[in-house]
Amino acid sequence: MSEPKSSGSPRRVIPIAAEPQEESIRLYAASKKIYPRSISGVFARWRWGMVFLTQLVFYGLPWIEWGGRQSVLFDLAARRFYLFGLVLYPQDLIYLAGLLVISALALFLFTAVAGRLWCGFACPQTVYTEIFMWVEHKIEGNRNARMRLDGEALSMEKFVKKSFKHIVWIGIAMWTGFTFVGYFTPIRVLGLEFLQTQLGSWEVFWVFFYAFATYGNAGFMREQVCKYMCPYARFQSAMFDADTLVVSYDTQRGEPRAPRGRNVDHKAKGLGDCIDCGLCVQVCPTGIDIRNGLQYECIGCGLCVDACNTVMEKMNYPQGLIRFDTTNGMAHRWSPRQLLRRVLRPRVLIYTAVLGLLVVGMLTSLVVRTPLKVNVVRDRASLARIVEGGRLENVYRLQIMNATEKPQRYRISAEGIPGIAVATDEPVIAVGPAESRYVAVRLQIPYEARPPGSHVVHIGVREEGGSAQVSEKAAFIVPR
Repeated sequence: MSEPKSSGSPRRVIPIAAEPQEESIRLYAASKKIYPRSISGVFARWRWGMVFLTQLVFYGLPWIEWGGRQSVLFDLAARRFYLFGLVLYPQDLIYLAGLLVISALALFLFTAVAGRLWCGFACPQTVYTEIFMWVEHKIEGNRNARMRLDGEALSMEKFVKKSFKHIVWIGIAMWTGFTFVGYFTPIRVLGLEFLQTQLGSWEVFWVFFYAFATYGNAGFMREQVCKYMCPYARFQSAMFDADTLVVSYDTQRGEPRAPRGRNVDHKAKGLGDCIDCGLCVQVCPTGIDIRNGLQYECIGCGLCVDACNTVMEKMNYPQGLIRFDTTNGMAHRWSPRQLLRRVLRPRVLIYTAVLGLLVVGMLTSLVVRTPLKVNVVRDRASLARIVEGGRLENVYRLQIMNATEKPQRYRISAEGIPGIAVATDEPVIAVGPAESRYVAVRLQIPYEARPPGSHVVHIGVREEGGSAQVSEKAAFIVPR
């Protein structure tokens, strides 16, 4: 059979519809690692000054001796807190509440004045992240070297540098966890437990727990803690106003931004002072661009201010393109004197006055505080009984707590009912330094001195040869 002849016209091709492709939507985007660049400047020096100060206090206090004991010790087992010459008991919980109130007001004050100063300079997350990044910089090199090392395939050089970095990180984390637990267990005793490999104690567990937290937060999570875990970043805007000093980019002066040479007359070309070098982004520990405005990720560290001032100095431009300023100050182009006047506004003055009064009140209370605590507990096994001589007797248990560093002797008395007398085996009770002692006390009254029922009496404990004296109310039961 012969094949059909072609008509010479082009063959029509009918396209076949392609099957629809399913579009995947990711609900989670992996965060990109931030490689902060090292920078020198005023705020960078302030940050390192706070690192040295905070760590000198944190690591040093547990090793300072005070009167034969650790100077700062929160002994949970013995229920005593030692702060140098001060001994606090659980009954002094009011001072902890006062300290928390003072800390909260101080946070409000500093935030109202200059934003997230705590986050940028003194927060433990910031401090230990700075320490861990310094170690990383010393071992792996500068920003470009770290980025290049992470992008390379595994090699001996990469393995050695990464291993050494993590060994140093783990050492710092372990020492931090050890020091933290040393505030709750005498640090020398804790050291002996490690040397004797007593790995079953709870103190050792908490050392490893806090070491792991430090290692993870400062070595890996870093800015993620500030962005997603810290609640302060979320509610800080409630404490900001238009007169709060925050890191600000001067848009009027900097825009439009564009790269240029050092000798270019940028004003003639209609350009702003920003040369779009991106250095402010490279030094930011949270990886934000401050030129896009204030963001909740900004911790107010001021490193972008140092970076921008360095560039402005090299370009022979005035410094302060990025600076600490207020929204009102930026809009009205206020002078530093006008800015300071608005910063010291009524809200800040009220915070300062209240904070000052609370601090003075708390210090005064600690100075005049009676170094003696007494708890009165009735003996439930015997409410009332008749003893020799036809007298009625109630039995109590007194917990006498000596809140001084010296042994003390105390005398017990009672009043509230005519003829009431104290009957104890020891007329004077001896209590050791910073110790507590339970004492059985019998109160006796003449028969029919009071009608049946419950009657209020006051049990007094007075320091022998001293001025400390405490009176506690108790109930004396007269049976029917």
